[in-house]
Amino acid sequence: MNIEGKRILVLGGTSGIGLAAVRLLVEKGGIVTGFSRSEQNVAAARQSVPGAEFRTLDVLDRAAMAAVFAEFAPIDVLVNAATGGERASGPFMQMDLDGFTGSFRKLWGYANSVRLVGEHLAEDACITLVSGFPARKCNPGMSAISTVGNAVEGFTRAVAVEIAPRRINVVAPGTIDTPMFPGEGDTRKEFLTRATAGNLIKRAGTAEEVATGILFTIENDYVTGTTIDVDGGALLP
Repeated sequence: MNIEGKRILVLGGTSGIGLAAVRLLVEKGGIVTGFSRSEQNVAAARQSVPGAEFRTLDVLDRAAMAAVFAEFAPIDVLVNAATGGERASGPFMQMDLDGFTGSFRKLWGYANSVRLVGEHLAEDACITLVSGFPARKCNPGMSAISTVGNAVEGFTRAVAVEIAPRRINVVAPGTIDTPMFPGEGDTRKEFLTRATAGNLIKRAGTAEEVATGILFTIENDYVTGTTIDVDGGALLP
């Protein structure tokens, strides 16, 4: 796919990986609109990437999402990097089950977007979702994140069969230095160093590095139903 002039929507596109994807796709000549449920993030993103449009949208609001897709049709590319809300962590046997269930808001947001965008996609359109390495290598305390990631990757493979020749893929990042992780200064640096100590590449990745993985799934017309890992070797022993 030649991105220049393509209509591209990025859900969760005002911070972290989503914002990096917006910036890269604008540089490639795409007509890009980023969305977030946070008005504050939307305002900041407008200052950060003046070449893109930014608007508010909650991925769990199906009516609002359907209206957006109808407004922007035909859509060439949909990227969904929205988390849907907070994610539960900690030992499963002590976990608040409402927190575990709530972690699946990410999957529901993805399902909403893929289902509702269908009738508004261009003939050669593609969709990219974002998972994470815990889907296939779950460290202690990450059961909710891992389970949701498994579901996202399985969902992608299942839907790919149904929407062909339109394409859908998923990018699975490792530990990425984004606002998702807490702390500042040395505290943040120490956390990320510990989190990636077992990686083959012993550092946190950048949002820009993940964005190039997203770009690959868009530009390569022969890739569908696939998970692209951008994880610094986190999945390997």
